[in-house]
Amino acid sequence: MASSYSTDLKLELMVTGENSGTWGDKTNTNLNLVQQAVAGFEAIDCASSNVTLAMTNGTISNARNAVLKLTGTLAGTRVVTCPDGIEKTYIVQDATTRSGNTLTFKTASGTGVTLVEGKTHIIYVDGTNAIDVFFLKDVVEDTTPQLGGNLDTNSNNIIIDDDHHIIDENSNEQLTFQTTGSAVNNTQLTNAATGNAPDIAAIGGDTNVDLKLTPKGTGRITFNGGGKIQQTAEKVTTSATAATGTINYDVITQAVLNYTSDAAANFTVNLRGDGSTALNAIMDTGESITVAFIVKNGSTPYYNNAFQIDGSSVTPEWQGGAAPSAGNASSLDVYSYTVIKTGDATFTALASQTQFA
Repeated sequence: MASSYSTDLKLELMVTGENSGTWGDKTNTNLNLVQQAVAGFEAIDCASSNVTLAMTNGTISNARNAVLKLTGTLAGTRVVTCPDGIEKTYIVQDATTRSGNTLTFKTASGTGVTLVEGKTHIIYVDGTNAIDVFFLKDVVEDTTPQLGGNLDTNSNNIIIDDDHHIIDENSNEQLTFQTTGSAVNNTQLTNAATGNAPDIAAIGGDTNVDLKLTPKGTGRITFNGGGKIQQTAEKVTTSATAATGTINYDVITQAVLNYTSDAAANFTVNLRGDGSTALNAIMDTGESITVAFIVKNGSTPYYNNAFQIDGSSVTPEWQGGAAPSAGNASSLDVYSYTVIKTGDATFTALASQTQFA
């Protein structure tokens, strides 16, 4: 009986009593073919035409190699074809230059894999089709990468470009990062053991670092649950201005307004959000706000004789049961206003005048 050849690697299968005196040579040939299948490498030029790989019985053949490096500048769409009827795994490195053309690795009559320029594929041929088992690519090409477990940064950093985000499973932005070129200060998040509170802290190169929370537009910072404040400071606007006429008090930009020139006439105080935002727009029903206005009086004193919110007159409830009828000479008069929103554009105002001299 004559020798036959294996289906996949085309190794010579000898029978007992055959090839007397040549078994050693034929066995060595088979071993070389096995070596080619396990560790063989060949560079194949795909520039000018399609390439058909061959698997020849008992002979070194390019289709038997373990690793194929495809090269050349493609002049058009190219196809690399491996034989039907064999089962084999290939490592295929696409080192071509495409110029917009495609490169496909397939079987003679089955389906194949469209290769990615500059990347390496592990392709299994099942006898009929070529299947992309694993594609070695980086995150730039993989637009939907997924982890099979936790991401361990191995003591390295995660770099996020300016104005880019962490998004949720619905592709909605959850956290946006903004960069500062010369940044030395940053934010630290620390978790906590049982009975302790997690911490959001300002850290960095400066000795003293503020922590700023900035709402958008007229939005506000909301604290749910009870609160404990160890130390706080309020924004004070000091102006060398004499109280007179209608004084627009912008609660968005200050908690205390301090006029340091002697009042020139009795005056109206108009509380508002700012020049483009109504106080009504930034307060919800059931909320209150308290502000102070410091007025300097000379020898002829003047006082707050009218009160408005968003340009509409409101009659405050005054401390002591009566509105002031005069200012205090050569003194600082401090007016305190607590405004409670009881409905849409409806407010209760509590006011007081206190002399400091």
